[in-house]
Amino acid sequence: MKISPINFAFALSFIFFISSQAGRVLLALDALRLGANPFAVGALSATFSAFPMTFSWIAGQLADRFGSRWLLMAAAAGSSCGLMVPFFSPTLPALYVAAGMLGLGFSFYNVSAQNLVGILGKPGEHARHFGNFTIVAAFSSFIGPMISGFSIDHLGFEMACLILALIALVPVPLLGARGGVLPRGKRRAGAARSTGGMLASPGVRRVLITSSLVILGVDLFQFYLPVYAYQIRLSASEIGVILSMFAASSLVARLIMPWLIARSSEERVLSYAFHIGAVSFVVIPLFTSAIALSVIAFLFGLGMGCGQPITMMMTYMQSPAARSGEALGLRQTANHLARVVGPLAFGSIGLAFGLYPVFWGNALMMASGGLVSWRDAARRNVAQ
Repeated sequence: MKISPINFAFALSFIFFISSQAGRVLLALDALRLGANPFAVGALSATFSAFPMTFSWIAGQLADRFGSRWLLMAAAAGSSCGLMVPFFSPTLPALYVAAGMLGLGFSFYNVSAQNLVGILGKPGEHARHFGNFTIVAAFSSFIGPMISGFSIDHLGFEMACLILALIALVPVPLLGARGGVLPRGKRRAGAARSTGGMLASPGVRRVLITSSLVILGVDLFQFYLPVYAYQIRLSASEIGVILSMFAASSLVARLIMPWLIARSSEERVLSYAFHIGAVSFVVIPLFTSAIALSVIAFLFGLGMGCGQPITMMMTYMQSPAARSGEALGLRQTANHLARVVGPLAFGSIGLAFGLYPVFWGNALMMASGGLVSWRDAARRNVAQ
């Protein structure tokens, strides 16, 4: 059966992301089984996240030079080996080693796959392809934890590690057999150009800022809305429904995103998304009804659900020639840095002043992103 290169990339990513998401859940649960305290579990999650923040830029440079095929194979094989560590050594230190290897594999795979999606699409196809890529990632985030949970319950932790390691390894033979259909990298003559040279581009700087704001806004929404809902005495089921409304509307947003961009522009759609996010953060503390908060979550998802694929696409389009992987790697580095710094900053605000200033501070942050995107849209109209 013949499969197009872009669908081949989507299928490989779906398989890998399932193993990655399932692996994160498994490592956290295994740590609790071994008696880890909450701080140790948090440190385990931080170990995973530290590697994408540190190595994504390098992964992007390598993707530009050598293409995606061999990097995807190495990332899948490395993640598989990482998941095998707790199988052979079911100890807490082994889980930290596994988390590091899984995080390193994720950083190389994610950047290489994003770059591949951009390369395989024509300019008019980028919105659809990047939107579909984020949908693939969303579905894998839904399926992966279920596979992890059922495997642990029915087979135990060690066998669950083995199963996930085998799933992570699946892309390796597929890339070995069919990877020749993927484009090769472009080796650049002379010394490698610096990151500072890329950051000198105002367009790249702006898209990195807006991308970080999107990621931070979504993360803080998913964290602080349940905290607020718990404080106003909503049940766990009601909180789950509220978050499910956000997830469902995010999927809808990604499905209609190509249609919206075709009738407007990436910058204008992103500006509307930020403004919807800002209004959502402002009104959350004004309601105590589960139905009202579900509506707000749905509207927030309709707006911010477009944010991640649009900033991914804009990063690719703004990148200098033959440096798209590097730009996408910088985007992932900036996103993970925001995920570290942002919660600490807003957590301090919440501790000192309560939840209301947290929501309103987030609204101001979203409005700032909307203003930057609106100005970008105006510049684009003038240039045309």
